[in-house]
Amino acid sequence: MQLREDIRNIAIIAHVDHGKTTLVDQLLKYSGTFRENEQVDERMMDSGDIERERGITILAKNTAVKYHDTTINILDTPGHADFGGEVERIMKMVDGVALVVDAYEGTMPQTRFVLKKALEQKLTPIVVLNKIDRPNARPAEVIDEVLDLFIELGADDDQLEFPVVYASALNGTSGLEPDDQKETMDPLFTTILDHIPAPVDTSEEPLQFQITLLDYNDYVGRIGVGRIVRGSIKVGQQVVVMKQDGTQKNFRISKLFGFTGLKRIEIEEAKSGDIVAISGLEDINVGETVCSQEHPEALPWLRIDEPTLQMTFLVNNSPFAGREGNFITSRKIEERLMKQLETDVSLRVDPTDSPDVWTVSGRGELHLSILIENMRREGYELQLSKPKVIIKEVDGVPCEPVERVQVDVPEAYTGAVMESLGARKGEMLDMVNHGNGQVRLEFKVPSRGLLGYSTEFMSQTHGYGILNHTFEAYEPVIKGQVGGRREGVLVALENGKASTYGIMQLEDRGVIFVSPGTEVYAGMIVGEHNRENDLTVNITKEKHLTNVRSATKDQTATIRKTRQMSLEEALQYLNDDEYCEVTPESIRLRKMILNKNEREKAAKRSK
Repeated sequence: MQLREDIRNIAIIAHVDHGKTTLVDQLLKYSGTFRENEQVDERMMDSGDIERERGITILAKNTAVKYHDTTINILDTPGHADFGGEVERIMKMVDGVALVVDAYEGTMPQTRFVLKKALEQKLTPIVVLNKIDRPNARPAEVIDEVLDLFIELGADDDQLEFPVVYASALNGTSGLEPDDQKETMDPLFTTILDHIPAPVDTSEEPLQFQITLLDYNDYVGRIGVGRIVRGSIKVGQQVVVMKQDGTQKNFRISKLFGFTGLKRIEIEEAKSGDIVAISGLEDINVGETVCSQEHPEALPWLRIDEPTLQMTFLVNNSPFAGREGNFITSRKIEERLMKQLETDVSLRVDPTDSPDVWTVSGRGELHLSILIENMRREGYELQLSKPKVIIKEVDGVPCEPVERVQVDVPEAYTGAVMESLGARKGEMLDMVNHGNGQVRLEFKVPSRGLLGYSTEFMSQTHGYGILNHTFEAYEPVIKGQVGGRREGVLVALENGKASTYGIMQLEDRGVIFVSPGTEVYAGMIVGEHNRENDLTVNITKEKHLTNVRSATKDQTATIRKTRQMSLEEALQYLNDDEYCEVTPESIRLRKMILNKNEREKAAKRSK
């Protein structure tokens, strides 16, 4: 069996914020990929606007570096379980993984998620203990945690013999011992070459190439990225693509691209083990296999975990519809959702009885909110319902998604967190006191109970708590109300502008969401009531002017700070009878039924 010793394919996996993308930066810089005077950004693999703003990786991306005579293809993956579809596809393209773990935080819920996917594919692991320069780093304990996790996830004997590299990606240092750090990435590169298996050379056999990622270019159209599993491929070659429905389609490879650093370069030929991009077919999709015409043989379809959360997307029909967005019709919104399906394999879009309404299912709140945020930045206006978990029948029993939750909080707040998660039907699995005032709690909580919990959690822990959760399994549905908002809302009575006087009259009733001068409409939610019922209020009321002099005339009117909500917070806040209206400039909450009398009649009928 001949191996291609000139190439290695590796994915970098980790929990969110453990330093994957920063580590890739250092590997790119140290390998001499850039000229000495070349200007490069931090976290250069995070190319999207939202990725840069939030400091998270959303889309998996590939790059290639040259180390001595070996090309190392590196795939940077997202850490959030919501983007697990990206991680699962990537595992098909590589022979090994570098598991990056924070030297202080240790293994986290998403570490378990991404490692499980890698072990299922029988990939060879390397462990990189990052942030070793942190003053409270605990390398020995963290390595024990990692080993325990490998055993728990059923790693085989070869996988348990993983090598460990200690590094500080931020400082650009690495070494084979925690206290032996030098400004070099040689130890990591050498470990990759020594331990990650080289691909088998099957370039003489018929072609098999599976599309794992999609890209688009205005000049050449859709571009399919993947790994050549077998055979070789040339520009101008006539090939056949095996579609999901079993049909076949012939086309010619018009362009072939390889990767160097952050650039895509045109090449003439590539063979088994190479990660390349091809163009030439307009409607190529993720999971399809490109084969030689003489041997049309499809690879197994990529299995992606099912969505766990769904929302209703609607055409915006509020009184302010069409004021701020460019795309507001059902045709435009449907086109955009269908376009998203082409690249996002974890997403589902189902039509409903109404042409203006779609059911969109995804892997979690973050997964769906990133799609919505991208749509509003592109000029779309739409309305959204409250997110709901997807109930699935397993052996005739209705089951709901359950998540593993890990909470790090100061000791003083553990009681409040345990009580609130208990009320949300959480089951405590573990509790570890680190002895430095921090306590780590582990729970199993129904996904329903976590909807909208993060805001409450931040209030309970005064911003000092860290909450992480990842999908665990489907379990029988727990009866009764789980989670949800307890407080009612303040609803505007009529159209107009919120006035300072109107807001001052309502401050005792709850928390206000709008500032003076904000345009509101009847049925729009303008605040949170401090009781459990909804209250219709006149927030546009002006103070009557009189010609009588007042002793307090010169006092300046002061109002409390209003609560501004991000998109995720607004979606989490919704109740069953409410919509979130999203436009390029505004995020508004509203009642489904805007008219006060009709709303009250509907509430009576539902009782």
